[in-house]
Amino acid sequence: MTSPQSRPLGVAAIGYAFMGQAHSNAWRTVANHFDVPAFEQKVLVGRNAEAVAAAAAKYGWSESATDWREVIAREDIDIVDICAPGWLHAEIAVAALAAGKHVLVEKPLANTMAESETMVAAAQAARAAGVRSMVGFNYRRVPALALARKLIADGGLGTVRQVRASYLQDWLADGDAPMTWRLRKETAGSGALGDIASHAIDQVQHLLGDAVTGVSGRLHTFTTERPGPEGPEPVTVDDAAWATLSLAGGAVASVDVSRVALGQKNALRLEVYGTAGSLTFNLENPNELHYLNGSEPIEVQGFRRILVTEPEHPYISGWWPQGHVIGWEHSFTHQIRDFLLHIANGTDPSPSFEEGLGVQQVLAAIEESSAAGGATVPVVSAASVVSVVEPVETIETVETVSIPSSKD
Repeated sequence: MTSPQSRPLGVAAIGYAFMGQAHSNAWRTVANHFDVPAFEQKVLVGRNAEAVAAAAAKYGWSESATDWREVIAREDIDIVDICAPGWLHAEIAVAALAAGKHVLVEKPLANTMAESETMVAAAQAARAAGVRSMVGFNYRRVPALALARKLIADGGLGTVRQVRASYLQDWLADGDAPMTWRLRKETAGSGALGDIASHAIDQVQHLLGDAVTGVSGRLHTFTTERPGPEGPEPVTVDDAAWATLSLAGGAVASVDVSRVALGQKNALRLEVYGTAGSLTFNLENPNELHYLNGSEPIEVQGFRRILVTEPEHPYISGWWPQGHVIGWEHSFTHQIRDFLLHIANGTDPSPSFEEGLGVQQVLAAIEESSAAGGATVPVVSAASVVSVVEPVETIETVETVSIPSSKD
């Protein structure tokens, strides 16, 4: 349990583009709906002074800066939220943890295994001094998926046999779409694999409370060259990925992801099939979970739609009356809520950097398998970093201690 703090926690966010905006929105809204420790949106950091200043004013930050090193050295900064591209994660996170700052970093943990391992070592050293760290796999905080995890943990599906996880987008379906940093291996690390397969793999392991032990995979780049600022430029990452995953508990999962699946905008689909029940979810309908109870008589057996908007459902009590749906952005608000409560209570949040490393191990194994023509590659150490996190109902009822609420 942490000691009382006499002032609000000072927060700095690094990065102001897509993820920076999503995280900023969460910081700006979380205290309107949940009782959390008092905090202040101190500073937003970015490389372009004029652009980051405009973003800071728009997103609710008190000031802006261009040098993240100066910001993490400030005594009034207690939390560093890293929304920068993956190639910057390790350097910033390690420095922030060494400076005694609590760190939230967007997924994937880093671009390489070496960087990920360095970040885990830094997090472990900081944890001994009461400094908390977490990876931003925000889909864990979608209420319908949190409910799915609880149903599985409570035995509602019996023994899970098979999982299908797909994450399909189409923002790169046009072969003339311009080059971005996300299509260069030196800045992105990988393509659809690290960007969206990381979410799918985290969900497989988290929903089942299990660990991947072996993979067979394939990567493919459909458009190998795109218009760059100085002419055509080679694409050095994948457009799509496929994998079969073996899990320690005996289940088998199939994963397919794409950023060129025309007509699919942000379709994270999960299907879990067990001996006693099944469930399905699609992120494009985020408030709905479909559940089949296999113990019901066969003449009435079938998937039923659960509208996850009741106060009894995970996180929903902080929002609107029953039936008033919430959206994608709310998962980030829930993520910030949980992170703040863990800081206040002196407990370790999940997913930890170790769990982030576990996902990286699976991604690396898929890449290795693809290079070897689809050969099965073992994931030896994944079991040591499988998600071990308190049940949803415990997260929902955890209380802050000795820190004034930001609602006061």
